Amino acid sequence: MTDQKTTQATGSVVVPMAIIAGLFFIFGFVTWLNGALIPFLQTICDLSAFQAMLVASAFYAAYTFMALPMAYIIERTGYKNGMALGLFIVAAGALVFIPAAYGRDFTIFLLAQFIVGSGLTILQTASNPYVVKLGPPESAAVRICIMGLLNKGAGVVAPVVFTALVLSGITGVSEAELALLPEVARDAKLNDLAGQLVSPYIGMAIALAVLGVGMIFAPIPDLEDEVIEGQEDGDIRLSGVFQFPHLVLGALALFSYVGVEVIAGDAIGLLGKQAGLDSSVTSLLTSYTMIFMVIGYAIGVVAIPRFISQQVALTGSAILGIIFTFCVMTGSMENQLMSATTLSLFGMPEIPNAVYFVALLGFANAMCWPTIWPLSLQGLGRYTSKGAALLIMGIAGGAVLPPIYGHFADSGDGQLAYAVSLPAYLYILFYALKGHKLTCWGGKKTAQSAAKQA
Repeated sequence: MTDQKTTQATGSVVVPMAIIAGLFFIFGFVTWLNGALIPFLQTICDLSAFQAMLVASAFYAAYTFMALPMAYIIERTGYKNGMALGLFIVAAGALVFIPAAYGRDFTIFLLAQFIVGSGLTILQTASNPYVVKLGPPESAAVRICIMGLLNKGAGVVAPVVFTALVLSGITGVSEAELALLPEVARDAKLNDLAGQLVSPYIGMAIALAVLGVGMIFAPIPDLEDEVIEGQEDGDIRLSGVFQFPHLVLGALALFSYVGVEVIAGDAIGLLGKQAGLDSSVTSLLTSYTMIFMVIGYAIGVVAIPRFISQQVALTGSAILGIIFTFCVMTGSMENQLMSATTLSLFGMPEIPNAVYFVALLGFANAMCWPTIWPLSLQGLGRYTSKGAALLIMGIAGGAVLPPIYGHFADSGDGQLAYAVSLPAYLYILFYALKGHKLTCWGGKKTAQSAAKQA
């Protein structure tokens, strides 16, 4: 019995999709808080750009170290209970922010980020293949696009909520204003600012714990991986995933994509600070990137597969990424014409053209995640959960590429440092054009690819 038949036997996919969509909103909200958190922690902990980007590294490193353990947990608990466990772990990580804030201890902040990332690892490992398996493979990108609308929509909301809850009523916290204060007064101001984190993160922990309990009793089917001819139970070893070139290359594509996505979403605030924008504006800049990502996802929902294929969408994303990156590197840091004629019409603060092109990278990145996943998981059968774990490990790109950007931003120009994104987009273009089609290594077909072609 196929996964699709199993789902149909359980009932409509509407309820499972709605519940999983809620999860995507939650971990989108938690993930894109980093965009506001990074410049905030840079201020209260007095960090360089490289150190500030370690906030993203600690978060995304969890995907590398915890993906395989979480995959084994999912095999034993099932997708549904695995998602509940992920919510509890994220709640625990939120609580660790409390001592970190009181002590303004950057090390504890990094630990909290790692715990939160670990919880999201199991949520991502369970929820993404679950969405792929809820229907036919050719429309998987559409389902992931729908999830992405919620995920990136949360990315629009998260910085706004962070600014309202943490920075509301706080004045005199720009770099220039803090530099003018005596050391004792400056330290007191930063302690007050750090203390603003406590209540929001306590509320987040409580909400996540409640949702974890709710997930345990949620009315969603616990789907099983499809059995493909030639795959026996005893054959499903971790090493077996490396027989699928399109999966391995897909993990590298996700590594590249997440790296440039985090640079576009989380480092935009640092470039805004370089342009001299106020803290109340830089904390909102991630929302700009997310707005364009939401637009991209919405177009994907309409266009795939009705007008374009998943492969064409990924190709277009890579090409736009290359073009917009060059525009970031060469754009004006003073002229605000682009935002003045677009975003300001909706009451949003104006930003320099170069920063605007960073936000536009959100549009370029939008179709990468929803297309790489189904292209990579196609034909894996019983290896799907372990294949998903390998793809989740690719999220480590968010831990590696942003600090490289931070290093070049510290030692040179934060605008030109965006050149680190170009090799990543070029590799994504390779995967879109050729990499996803490879079914064998060195001309040797796997049993699964041979059976598929037969």
